Formats: sequence, structure tokens, C-alpha cells
Amino acid sequence: MPGMTATPTRSIVEAITRAIVEQRLLPGAKLGEQRLAAHFGVSRTLVRQALHQLAQRRLVRLEPARGAFVASPSVREAREVFAVRRTLERALAHDLAQTLTAPQLRALRQHVRREAAALARHDVPARTQLLGDFHVLLARCSGNQVLAELLEDLLARCALVTLMYQSAHAAAHSHTEHEAIVAALAARDAERAAQLLDEHLQHVEQGLALDRPVPCPDVTHVLRELQA
Repeated sequence: MPGMTATPTRSIVEAITRAIVEQRLLPGAKLGEQRLAAHFGVSRTLVRQALHQLAQRRLVRLEPARGAFVASPSVREAREVFAVRRTLERALAHDLAQTLTAPQLRALRQHVRREAAALARHDVPARTQLLGDFHVLLARCSGNQVLAELLEDLLARCALVTLMYQSAHAAAHSHTEHEAIVAALAARDAERAAQLLDEHLQHVEQGLALDRPVPCPDVTHVLRELQA
């Protein structure tokens, strides 16, 4: 997590994120402040800070008078987010094919190499972040800061769904499609770049098992297992 120092708060954020990524803590799981404070040997204030950071990343849902829960994005929400992304990113790819500079192309190629490295070492959190950041990088290459910020928000809303339901095979397929998109951009083929981007997002959405049952195991039991 870039920009975060080695603090108790960071340790809590990383432990809970790992539990979510590894599908040990699933949507709806209760994250009790007191139990987490006792488990980590810290104050409830530090736990609360960690939960707020997780909420900003949309991995946790904070409910007044009820507490914190692992976020439970609905199927409808996921579908709507992907529909908006397809509209925005198809146009983005079409325009970018006509304006992409050599340094920007090098940055995109370097990024997909980092994706490949994360896939090779089976680093699920890193691969998920990199596969999402590819789309933000495209928006930044366009020079449209508003679009980049909008995509970052949309990707945050996709983060839990992708972390929870994207298989290693689907992730590898996404990486391959990213390579093809970059190749189309390098060739200045606007129509192909837009088509590939649209098809890629369709494939990502279709590859998510959004309707599977999701148990909610006890948080402290899960964290003890991770530290064993």
C-alpha cells in the first residue's frame, strides 16, 4: 500500500485485506472493533482508523450504531459499474490511439510487464491492483484528470468484487487482453483499441462468479489462521 508507513494501523489493514483477498472473510462478515483490538493488542482508536482506511477503499462498509462489515456489493451495482466503465473506456481507447506519445507507450508496456511478474509469483493483491491500475493509467495518458479520478472511483467500487471473484485464469486472460490493447494503441488503430477494450471489460464481468454463496466466518478465527 503505497504511502503507508509501518504502523499498527497498517498491520491491521494488511491483515484484514489479506483475509478478504484469500476469501477467508467474505461479504457481510462482522468486523467488531473490540475483538480486533484484543486480537492485535491495540486500542480501539487504531482499529477504527484501520477500518476507515478499508472503508475508503470500499472493502469495508461502516454502519452507524451497527459497526463495520466486509462490503457486500450487489450484482446490480457490479453490472451498473461495468456498464459505465465500458461507455467511458471505449471512447478513451479510441481517442488515446490518436494521441499516445512514445513515453506513454513505454509506461504502458512497463505496466503490463509488472502485471506479468505479479501473475508469475501468484501475488493476488498485487495482480488485482495492477490489473485495475492499467485502466487508470490509460486515463492519465489521455491527460484528462477528471476522467482519471472518475475511473479510480469506479475501480474502487469494483475492487472487492474482483478480489473476491476473479480466478487466476481470468486474471491471466485480462493481462493478455491488456497486451493486445497496448499493441492496438501502438499501431494507432483506434477502432481496434476501442473494440478490444470493450470486449475486455465484457470478459472481466462475465468471468466474475457474482452469484455464489458467501459464508461469513468469525473474524478473529480467520486472523488467527492467517498468523499460524
